[in-house]
Amino acid sequence: MGQGGEPRRVQVYDGELGAAVARAQEGDESAFAIAYRLVQPGLLGYLRGLVGEDAEDVASDAWLEIARDLGRFRGDGAGFRGWTATIARHRALDHLRRLKVRPRSAALEQDMLDLPGPYSTHDQALESLSTEYALRLVRGLPRDQAEAVLLRVVVGLDGPAAARVLGKRPGAVRTAAYRGLKRLAHELGAERVTDGGPRTLGEST
Repeated sequence: MGQGGEPRRVQVYDGELGAAVARAQEGDESAFAIAYRLVQPGLLGYLRGLVGEDAEDVASDAWLEIARDLGRFRGDGAGFRGWTATIARHRALDHLRRLKVRPRSAALEQDMLDLPGPYSTHDQALESLSTEYALRLVRGLPRDQAEAVLLRVVVGLDGPAAARVLGKRPGAVRTAAYRGLKRLAHELGAERVTDGGPRTLGEST
């Protein structure tokens, strides 16, 4: 089992991502392009869940800030994913404020994160969330649940990292993620995805 129960596919590229970021910080533009290619799909999926069709624009703003502040980043590949998600979230919330769009749920800043269950849960959810249809379903969840699912499954953050992005305690965040994934699984007609979830709620903190 990986640290924090992370999906294996995420762990595989974190080493490559960390190395690319280190080279990019030394001025290697091709290495920055590698880091971008590794991070952008998950980041864009997360932003689509927050701002819908404006995700590309918000992602562009986020990457400008990421490039500008890259020299200040300290950490590994997993840390870089969390850092970029934090920047993207700030840009998304700024965007929503500019549009005077109220978050769908008053629970925007509520408890967050840490998906329960075995690897199959992550893999099945990731496959499902790759579709625009599933992202629309995620946007229909209460906001705290939506962000929990997006950060954990789409961006690939572990529980503590996702909690840091949201400024919440990892232990307080699990309920929202479990409820969000269970509801999403029901909507997708895959109730079995979350089987066993409650038994694993305390394992990754």
